[in-house]
Amino acid sequence: MANFSFDIVSEVDLQEVDNSVNQAGKELSQRYDFKDSKAAISFDRKEKKLTLIADDDFKLRALTDILATRMAKRGISLKSLKFNPVEKAFEGYLRQVAEICMGIDKERAKELVAIIKKLGLKVQAQIEGEKIKVSSAKKDELQAVIAHVRGLDFPLALKFTNYR
Repeated sequence: MANFSFDIVSEVDLQEVDNSVNQAGKELSQRYDFKDSKAAISFDRKEKKLTLIADDDFKLRALTDILATRMAKRGISLKSLKFNPVEKAFEGYLRQVAEICMGIDKERAKELVAIIKKLGLKVQAQIEGEKIKVSSAKKDELQAVIAHVRGLDFPLALKFTNYR
């Protein structure tokens, strides 16, 4: 009997993040309320961090909103961003760093495996590094697990890959 499986991962396409930052930068340069402003968004691909710089709190919130809109249009969940507290930057400007979270940490993985086991289906869920592999002899049970996990309000952006 064949065994079917899929992986639950939390990953972000960095090229899509780069594209959304570029689009947000274009919108920023065209908006009237940001005219003569030093507001900017930068993306450090190696560090997986976004840096937002704005003149004041109002513009920082607007900048965050622009970025969130662009990311949502590109299919990037805002759950994959962890915003650090706002800090003072040079000459009275405000800076906020957002880290891109990738991978499922051990505690969240254990929590997810427990949720899957509580369903009472004949599936095996095991933690493999920063992902969870779910396997079963029946495709219907795997699809039930996917439907249930999608319905959860989990604090991480989860994706389902390697469905076999």
